[in-house]
Amino acid sequence: MMASRGYDMTPTMYSPDGRIYQVEYAIETVKRGAIAIGLQSRDGAVIAVEEKSRDLQVEGITQKIFQVDDHIGIAAAGYIPDARILVDSARFFSQSNKLTYDESVEIETVAKHLADQSHQFTQYSGVRPFGVALIVAGVDKKGARIFVTDPSGTYIPYTGVAIGGNSDEVTDFLEKNYKKEMSMDEVMSLAISAINLKSDEKGVKHIRMSKIKTDTKLFEEVSQEELAKHAQAKDQHAQAKDQHAQAKDQHAQAKDQHAQAKDKHEPENPDGSSK
Repeated sequence: MMASRGYDMTPTMYSPDGRIYQVEYAIETVKRGAIAIGLQSRDGAVIAVEEKSRDLQVEGITQKIFQVDDHIGIAAAGYIPDARILVDSARFFSQSNKLTYDESVEIETVAKHLADQSHQFTQYSGVRPFGVALIVAGVDKKGARIFVTDPSGTYIPYTGVAIGGNSDEVTDFLEKNYKKEMSMDEVMSLAISAINLKSDEKGVKHIRMSKIKTDTKLFEEVSQEELAKHAQAKDQHAQAKDQHAQAKDQHAQAKDQHAQAKDKHEPENPDGSSK
């Protein structure tokens, strides 16, 4: 902390070792947020977040997933009030594009706009960087697209990504289990597994999810009932996989026992060796 003294008072000042501490602090804020996931499937895109509700909180309202346009959704991790400001900017930008060009805005164009907004707040004194990262997902004429923006103003395309707390472990899990040819149902089940990987809670009550299909190009919220159905299907698939593995082991054991019994009953030659 002493090394940053004097160089972390403004985002416009570089430290002697070339760091902008205000931006690094903002990125650390993202890492302290709840996990958010974006996954691309062969027939659309899915965004999901972990959002724990209090007992008296009204259900069915998510604070971390936003609809930008008919075909675009955003999942946020970090300081959520900052996310609302950026989402409002994205909505205004998207509608302006529609009025100007009479066509739906592309996903990458929105992601670049949000990255530019974030970058501007690293260039002026008297402001602070946005303490939030965003997963921008949707379907346009190029198909399903997913981008991530962070407080530095960077935007990067992904097919599968996790941001927020424990994102490194969840990303490792996605890299091992995600496949580009997965269906929408399969990536929804994978997103549930990924969020539950490091969560204190299990099940789907703490999960919020939305999807955009390539055929409709419409942002849709996923109900708790549909989430529960996918979680149940995932558990049944895991059980079937375990049963298959057990059957395979039993078959191998039976094969070994059969080989041992054959060796015991094999007659010996007069010299004591087996035939």
